[in-house]
Amino acid sequence: MNEKRLLSYIRKAVSKYDMIQENDKIAVGISGGKDSLALLWGLAKLKRFYPNKFDIVAITVNVGFDNMDFTEVKKFCEDLKIDYHIIDTEIKEIVFDIRKEKNPCSLCAKMRKGAFNEKAKELNCNKIAYAHNMDDVSETLMMSLIYEGRINCFEPVTYLDRMDLTLIRPLLFSPEKDVKGFANKYNLPVVKSTCPADGNTKREYTKNLLHAINTDAPGVIERISNAAFDLYKEGE
Repeated sequence: MNEKRLLSYIRKAVSKYDMIQENDKIAVGISGGKDSLALLWGLAKLKRFYPNKFDIVAITVNVGFDNMDFTEVKKFCEDLKIDYHIIDTEIKEIVFDIRKEKNPCSLCAKMRKGAFNEKAKELNCNKIAYAHNMDDVSETLMMSLIYEGRINCFEPVTYLDRMDLTLIRPLLFSPEKDVKGFANKYNLPVVKSTCPADGNTKREYTKNLLHAINTDAPGVIERISNAAFDLYKEGE
């Protein structure tokens, strides 16, 4: 995928769901993965011509896993002229070493979000951006159906009243395969996760299930995502 297509996906989501207003300051969560780096790149480029003027900062919550070096991410942000902040935490020690959680993802995610939100507030941001793509939309809807017995998905825009922050998801129209192609084409400085639970989660199971179904029913991921988009319309 080239940069023009990525920008078209992001602008479509931002415009359709009115994600960015004048003078917004947006904290972008940077895990080191391809999606968050692509989102940061896209918003940095969008910032140059979007009618509503806005600012961006990038934040990485360092959970504490070994061998995760964000040096190249820092350089990437410098090249984009975006302030970059790394928050060092003891989340890995608490979740894996002290509590020895059998299902660590939920607690880890909660603690990461808390640290990220607090830093965003400290930096006077009024919005935060997550890099959920189209595949994440379909996976979330399917996980809700499989594990909760209900049809539900995250919203494109969510107001977090306890933190007085608005969460936006500008990548939700971008298929994962296109984001992966973009990351490869433009050599984004992806940092591979060394989390021991990586690739062994309910989300990963659901992802593999959907790809297996897609073999016999091509386009299933896009169709399920469109069903989620219809849910958004119903909630308007």
